[in-house]
Amino acid sequence: MAHKRGKQYLSASRQLRPQPYALEEAVPLLQQVKFAKFDETVEVHMRLGVDPKHADQMVRGTVVLPNGLGKSKRVLVIASGERQKEAEEAGADLVGGDEMVQKIQGGWMDFDAVIATPDMMRSVGKLGKVLGPRGLMPNPKTGTVTMEVGRAVREVKAGKVEFRVDKTGIIHAPVGKAGFETLKLVENAQTLIQAVVKAKPAAAKGKYVRSVTICSTMGPGLSLDVTPYNAKVL
Repeated sequence: MAHKRGKQYLSASRQLRPQPYALEEAVPLLQQVKFAKFDETVEVHMRLGVDPKHADQMVRGTVVLPNGLGKSKRVLVIASGERQKEAEEAGADLVGGDEMVQKIQGGWMDFDAVIATPDMMRSVGKLGKVLGPRGLMPNPKTGTVTMEVGRAVREVKAGKVEFRVDKTGIIHAPVGKAGFETLKLVENAQTLIQAVVKAKPAAAKGKYVRSVTICSTMGPGLSLDVTPYNAKVL
């Protein structure tokens, strides 16, 4: 059954052309056709020429957006000793040890990001089935399992975004709010896209960036010209 679109969505869609846009052209148009009464999140969706079933074609990483995300994440740090104090001084919203693990096991999920020290991963590992599906499980590859908890907290607060290709070969990631200054939103989107391009696995063959779409929470997607993202040098 086809999904029925609202009048405002259809009106916005009619203002778009089917041909792909340059990023610098797409962002102001996205802001122009937005119709929601709240400040929508803007997301970038990239379809990649990889097969994530193969470990050597997995694409994942993190990037700190130059202009943040428009909201401050609630950061939980699971650590012990002096690292707890370091996390608090860096601005972590919630800090604790094993008691936090037990609290999460009891159903508590009032946070947006989790950072843990390596010595706590024996306990945090028990939360894999809870945090994993939500993309919240600490991982050394994304800098969320570290002894440098202060630095990790500051990066998340500044607008650090984690990206990971899903099983269909697509990356979905936020790049800010529709109410941002146009140039700042362009810079954020470009920073994310470049990070994904630089994360291209050596095993990926053929065209790496198949398609890129940018959209707001409620609005229609705008297709971007992928030609510059498949060039050897950005």
